[in-house]
Amino acid sequence: MAAEVEIGRGKSGRRAYAFDEIGIVPSRRTRDPEEVSVAWQIDAYRFEIPLLVAPMDSVVSPATAIMVGRMGGLAVLDLEGLWTRYDDPEPLLAEIAELSDEQATRRLQEVYREPIKEELIGRRIEEVREAGVTVAASLSPQRTARYSKAVVDAGVDLFVIRGTTVSAEHVSGRAEPLNLKQFIYELDVPVIVGGCATYQAALHLMRTGAAGVLVGFGGGSAHTTRDVLGVAVPMATAVADVAAARRDYLDESGGRYVHVIADGGMRSSGDLAKAIACGADAVMIGSPVARAAEAPGRGHHWGSEAHHGDVPRGTRLTLGTIGSLEQILFGPSHVADGSMNLIGALRRAMATSGYTEVKDFQRVQVVVEPR
Repeated sequence: MAAEVEIGRGKSGRRAYAFDEIGIVPSRRTRDPEEVSVAWQIDAYRFEIPLLVAPMDSVVSPATAIMVGRMGGLAVLDLEGLWTRYDDPEPLLAEIAELSDEQATRRLQEVYREPIKEELIGRRIEEVREAGVTVAASLSPQRTARYSKAVVDAGVDLFVIRGTTVSAEHVSGRAEPLNLKQFIYELDVPVIVGGCATYQAALHLMRTGAAGVLVGFGGGSAHTTRDVLGVAVPMATAVADVAAARRDYLDESGGRYVHVIADGGMRSSGDLAKAIACGADAVMIGSPVARAAEAPGRGHHWGSEAHHGDVPRGTRLTLGTIGSLEQILFGPSHVADGSMNLIGALRRAMATSGYTEVKDFQRVQVVVEPR
């Protein structure tokens, strides 16, 4: 356990690390990158790359979900986004892309006031299912109980319950909280739930029966939660803590393995490699994919926090477009900043440190880089 640092006489805090504060140590034995497998399997579903695209309107439409699925990854549809509020959100997406930074938050709040239409939930899931790829869809904890039956009936393969912070014990005097354990038990599909950032919170979520746990707040680059609420967690430490919870829960449960998925704060291929080195089984990304030519945000990026009606904790970012989705995931790259060929770079990081499987790469040595 890391020693606590005295912040002042009345408060101490644990030192925690972000991805840009650690480095992966190369091994004496290297491998050929072509011999490296980055395949990942959760429940009955196998993926050729350990990558999920975040449920954000700027990166996942039914069309991009199909594209990512065909490339071996998994894109998660946001069932509270524009695609379940409007029959054709393309004109709105085009409008959002043209807004100034000053206009963006107010206009996002306006367009997301349109009610969610249950029939559109089924239609969007069916669009992806008909393409023959694995279907994943996301709801916030607040709307899960209301819409989950429509989601499961529509034939979703993996169900994601994603929020800024998700706990197994939400206390409210105003509304009946979601009983995660009972809910997951009654569902017929694997559930991925999060975010969380601590060992104890992750252990509680694992005990609900979740197949996977999201680590972090999601929407990393588009988030202003640190500024608005003062809530923040360095991701390298968070992933390592939750990986420890996975190990201890494996013993506690008699062999039940819960996948750890790093969610948020990963801007480059190096961050993806470091997330797995810290113990993640897979990563969930948004902003790197927002820069793809096919991304529905047209070079802009925002999450659900950006259009919160009362306390917006995100912003619409202008990232620009750097290449196709295939180039961003598999190259070739024509830049040296880690924004393209994410999977190729991950293979090379694993090969340089002597590992050929993602699970083994979690054991790689890392060092702290003083800043």
